Amino acid sequence: MTLLATPTFAQTAAPTQAVEAEPFGPAAAFSFDALAEKAAELARAPYAATPATYDKVLEDVTYTEHWKIMFKQAKSLMVNDSPVQFFHLGTYFRQPVKIYDVQDGQAREVVYHRDYFDMPEDSPAMAMGDDAGFAGFRVMRPDFKTDWISFLGGSYFRTDGALHQYGQSARALALDTGLATPEEFPRFTEFYIEHPKEGSESLIVNALLDSPSVSGAYRIAMTNEDGKGQVMDVQSRLFFRDGVERLGVAPLTSMFWYSESNRFASADWRPEVHDTDGLMMISGTGEQIWRPLNNPDRVMASSFADQNPQGFGLMQRDRNFENYQDDGVQFHKRPSVWIEPTSDWGNGAVQLVELPTNDEVFDNIVAFWNPEQKPEAGTEMRFDYRMHWGVDAPVEMPLARTTATRIGEGGHPGNPRPLDQHKLLVEFTGEPLEGLGLDEGVEAHITLPKGAELVEEYTTPVQGKDDTWRVQFDIKTTLPTADLRVYLSDADGTPLTETWMGQIHPQQIAYWRQH
Repeated sequence: MTLLATPTFAQTAAPTQAVEAEPFGPAAAFSFDALAEKAAELARAPYAATPATYDKVLEDVTYTEHWKIMFKQAKSLMVNDSPVQFFHLGTYFRQPVKIYDVQDGQAREVVYHRDYFDMPEDSPAMAMGDDAGFAGFRVMRPDFKTDWISFLGGSYFRTDGALHQYGQSARALALDTGLATPEEFPRFTEFYIEHPKEGSESLIVNALLDSPSVSGAYRIAMTNEDGKGQVMDVQSRLFFRDGVERLGVAPLTSMFWYSESNRFASADWRPEVHDTDGLMMISGTGEQIWRPLNNPDRVMASSFADQNPQGFGLMQRDRNFENYQDDGVQFHKRPSVWIEPTSDWGNGAVQLVELPTNDEVFDNIVAFWNPEQKPEAGTEMRFDYRMHWGVDAPVEMPLARTTATRIGEGGHPGNPRPLDQHKLLVEFTGEPLEGLGLDEGVEAHITLPKGAELVEEYTTPVQGKDDTWRVQFDIKTTLPTADLRVYLSDADGTPLTETWMGQIHPQQIAYWRQH
């Protein structure tokens, strides 16, 4: 294993000389099967959390102080042409992780030393010794200008997608998310960064997972292609110490504050603020589903039962800068993430948990697969899947897609607006709708819950857009939550569009109307 040496940042942006690095731990045989057996052994013993040795010192390594600590480019660990850099501990990342370099089936630990980092002389972290450890790591592009993936905190990781802009995050596992009981957050405790075999472009990260209820081993083979994003093949083996009420497999975490559908919920100057705007699913039977995201007034959990789903993901469909107007955080460039199962997932449900938020700094959206079979103590489960981080889902979309969801006051202008009536407009765009007119049998299929009444409905093509139709309707209801379903078909009943599965909260809308 080598570390890069470079004269200075000013002289060159790339390494010019390799030097032997010290110190490293002794070499030991490594394989993913051995890591899985280690996870199984952990699960057979009581849980022991990783201690935070410098807990008091880290209270002062605040968010601001943490990002003043910079990893030295000359110390980057080279894995083929990928420079790997490490994160320092901080107040939000107090438990160290072990990081190993794996070559030819042999693993050696990269041992923390303060010399890996540049930090201000008055940094609180200066009080930490060489037993501190690392918080995580990131992989840089060969020119060292930007990173494309990072692992930091819990079992979280994220990439910058196809457009070089970080947004939503993924994690290895979610436990009891959205329940009345506290959520459990497993964490990666060890990383084994494996050098790819000759001819392979994949960077392989093996990781040991641990928490009070479960231990696990993950193998993640990653490729990065500029302009297209990242593809990650994930293998997971899970060993349970205890039963879990709600197991979240392949969880995605995002932020949704407001869009055109709930613009009334914010006085912010920007038209829309969100990392992603919808949950997309393709069921095991092939039904294409779009569920626009909400910012509800209470914690909401939605479940979409399925068997062996073809895929699901949190997507940022709206790529128009004009709809965000934020040239700083670049919401229109945030990556979409598509989860594609590559093993038999059986029966279960895609679940979506939405939490209320009043700011963009909170991740309030979680989506994951929840298997029907609940894990019990002593059981083992395996889930394999492929993750696509990019502009869109890498699947064929023969049906027209949802391009807007709009909610407003029911009734008609110039007349009293009934508080229990709400107007919805769903817009579909795509080739199956191209050139169709009102006389060609396009039919809207609208499903409402019990306790909701369809007052009126109009289905029309949008003037000036040859491939776009709108379904506009009022519903009258006093339900706290109404789940709705809409799609368009031709005269024979054949679907022309994906299925829109929306949800509205009439009491929340009424509150904002009165304030």
